[in-house]
Amino acid sequence: MSHYSIKKLLLGITGGIAAYKAAELVRLLVKQGIEVQVVMTEAATQFVTPLTFQALSGKPVYTGLWDAGSSKGMAHIDLSREVDAILIAPASADFIAKLVHGAADDLLSTLCLARDCKLMVAPAMNQQMWNNPATRRNIKQLHHDGIDVLGPASGDQACGETGMGRMLEPEEIVEQLLARTQPKLLAGKRILITAGPTIEPIDPIRAITNHSSGKMGYSIARAASEMGAIVTLVSGPVALATPAKVNTIAVTTAAEMLQAVESNISGQDVFISVAAVADYKPQHVSAHKIKKSDATLTLQLQPNQDILATIAARPDAPFCVGFAAESEKLLEYAEQKRRNKKLPLIAANIATDAMGKDASSLILLDDHGSHPLPQAPKLELARGLLQHIAAMLDNTNKKESS
Repeated sequence: MSHYSIKKLLLGITGGIAAYKAAELVRLLVKQGIEVQVVMTEAATQFVTPLTFQALSGKPVYTGLWDAGSSKGMAHIDLSREVDAILIAPASADFIAKLVHGAADDLLSTLCLARDCKLMVAPAMNQQMWNNPATRRNIKQLHHDGIDVLGPASGDQACGETGMGRMLEPEEIVEQLLARTQPKLLAGKRILITAGPTIEPIDPIRAITNHSSGKMGYSIARAASEMGAIVTLVSGPVALATPAKVNTIAVTTAAEMLQAVESNISGQDVFISVAAVADYKPQHVSAHKIKKSDATLTLQLQPNQDILATIAARPDAPFCVGFAAESEKLLEYAEQKRRNKKLPLIAANIATDAMGKDASSLILLDDHGSHPLPQAPKLELARGLLQHIAAMLDNTNKKESS
C-alpha cells in the first residue's frame, strides 16, 4: 500500500564530504518503493564513485551533459521530464549559488534549469559558509523561487568545527520529502486526536494503565499535519517526540484527558480517539504507599467516563472516529462498538498485533462495510486512514450542498 505522490525521483549529488550519506539516502528511497535516478557533478565523483549509486539504485548514473545513454542526446531535458521531483543532496554552497543565478555549466545545473517538476535541496557546508551573508541571501532566494530547502542541521562537521550546515541525516530527508509531497486533503480542517495510555493512581507509587506506546496516535497526528490539518494532540505519558506543527497537551489520567478534550472540542471538524484509555480507576486512592504484606489486597474499581461516547453524543459533535483494539471477534466487537456509540467510522485491529509495534494493520468499518488496510508502518496506515476520512468528509459536504 502506497499513498506517496513521488514515484520517480532524480537525486542530484554535488561535491562535498556529505556525499557519502547519499548512498544510504538512495537505499532508503528505494526501500520506500521510489525509483531513483542519480545524477552526479564531477566534484561529487571525487568523494563517491558512480558505481556505488548504480548498484544501490539499479540504474545507470549520469555525470555529464554528453552522456550517450540519454535518448536524443538531451539528458538535461529527458531526465527532468521522466521524474516527479528533483532532490539535490548534498547541495553545496556553490551549487546553491548556481541555482539562484540560473547557471547551466554541467548536467545537474542544466537539468534543474530545464525542469518542469518540483525541486528540493538539502544543504551541506561548513558553518562559516552557511552563515555567510551571500549564502543567506541565496537561501532566501531559493524560498522565493519556490524551491524547498530541507535543513540543514547543527552539529559536528568534518572540518572539526561545530554549527549549522550539516546535511540532514538520510532518514530525516526521506521523512521530510514524503511529508512535503503528501496531498493536502485536509487543508484547513481542525482535528483533535487522543493518543497513548492513561495512568490511574492506586497510591503515590502504583497505578493501573494500559499497554500503549502512543505510536499510532502520534503517526495520525503527524500525517494529518502533513495533509494540511490544524492538529491538537491530547497525549497520555509516552516516550515520543511531538510531531512538527502539532499542538500537544500532556495529560495523565482519563479524567484529565476528558477535560482536555472537552476544553478543545469546540470548532473541531474531526475527533479521532486513538488513546488506550483505562476503562477503570481505583475508587479510593491512598495518600501513602500501601505497604506490602502476605495478605491479599482488594481494589474497588469504578468505571472511567467514556471519552469517545461523551463527545459523540454532543449536539455539536464533530466527525468522530474510534479505535477498537480487540483480542477476539474483531469485526463483530468493533462494529458493535461503532453502532453503540453512533460513530461514522471505526478502525479495528487485534491488540497483540499492534501494541508498541512500528507496523500493524487496520480494518476500517463504516456504513458501507469494511475497508482493510494491510500490514504496513503505522505512519503509512495513518495516511490511509486519513485519506478515507477525507473522502467521507468530502461525500458528506457534497450531500449537504446538493
